[in-house]
Amino acid sequence: MKERLNILILGHGARESAIAWKLQQSSRTATLYMAPYGIPGVEGVRIDPLDFDAVARFVGANSIDMVIPGGEGPIVAGIADALSEVDVKVIAPDKACARLEGSKEFAKEFMSRHSIPTARFMTVTPDWLEEGLNFIDSLHAPYVLKADGLAHGQGVIIRETADEAKQTLREMLDGMFGEASSTVVIEEFVAGQECSVFLAVDGEDYLLLPAAKDYKKIGEGDKGPNTAGMGAVSPVPFVDAEFMEKVERRIIQPTLRGLREEGLDFRGFLFLGLMEQEGEPVLIEYNVRLGDPEAEAILPRIESDIVDVLEGIADRTLALKRLQTSDLCSAAVVLAERDYPGPVDAAKPVEGLNAPDAGYTVFPGEILFTTDNLAFSDGGRVATVEALGASLPEAIGKALAGAGDIHFDGKYFRRDIGFDLLGPSPLIPSADV
Repeated sequence: MKERLNILILGHGARESAIAWKLQQSSRTATLYMAPYGIPGVEGVRIDPLDFDAVARFVGANSIDMVIPGGEGPIVAGIADALSEVDVKVIAPDKACARLEGSKEFAKEFMSRHSIPTARFMTVTPDWLEEGLNFIDSLHAPYVLKADGLAHGQGVIIRETADEAKQTLREMLDGMFGEASSTVVIEEFVAGQECSVFLAVDGEDYLLLPAAKDYKKIGEGDKGPNTAGMGAVSPVPFVDAEFMEKVERRIIQPTLRGLREEGLDFRGFLFLGLMEQEGEPVLIEYNVRLGDPEAEAILPRIESDIVDVLEGIADRTLALKRLQTSDLCSAAVVLAERDYPGPVDAAKPVEGLNAPDAGYTVFPGEILFTTDNLAFSDGGRVATVEALGASLPEAIGKALAGAGDIHFDGKYFRRDIGFDLLGPSPLIPSADV
């Protein structure tokens, strides 16, 4: 085992910044790089994460020991396969396993094959449009339609009437999300409370990471269109020991057993998107990486050396590892550009990222930094503010205060992240937001 590792993070967002922040806390991190851009304190490498040849050349030329793809793009495209002949630890499943996220159809069929509780569904292509329309008629409102492929976190649409769902199905099949929606999965709507459970998996064993709840809708009160995520909290009050026992027995163990039976060697992070329905877990989706913004909420609660955990994934030694988790609560609030999730105006100056001793942590998201560390927006989700507290209200209050300290033209953030978990009239410490 090498004592100190040179590590390359692939991706540009708050999740990747949170991963870098956690790696910087480890005595086992030697040199840390990020591609395609860096953040203050982490050197940027102008490499497209999807240019696997360029990634491989950089790995070889810079004695990189570990590559961590943050987002789903490189993972689903096969970064682990592309680097399989290079002497480097890749913290991601191979392309065959990544179909759990890359294809909603594959994931739902996998759940069905292995008797994993999930919603009723039908896969529809243009040739099966009429059958899809009939399936919508067999369901009760609301109606869930999912692009089969990757759609940047926005490929799930919920419609309130059958007529709206049918029209949306036609539009999706006609190219609403390009090739990603050439196949559409229609799902029965599952009512309940949503949560995210994360595993580190080495092909045989796993470690449970802290659970989280994220907030995908742009508007307060969970209104408006879906986004890639507007905030998250951890832990989740209803994800207790009894609920997790059911998750492990009914979902995690059948999933890992099913992967082995199908000859799929999964090594990486597995993200379970769950719905709690009257105390019972129902699996909505798989992801094959850490979530964003969930990563920003859960990584600060992990007290173990994260490099040891990552090495356990790569070397199949998770059975020898233990994960220490803080009892503190965490809240993460995403600062977005006001027109997000639509087209946004970038290159706006961002100020207030480096408040000393503020009681919160800022993870730069879609931000570009100049050589003298001036910050400019570079997309819709500009930064995430995370805070820890002895209680969830305390953590939320600190995060909201931090959100108020950062400034850029058109700043928008939800002020109700986590409120649904606190009762009808949540008492949040006052903050100038």
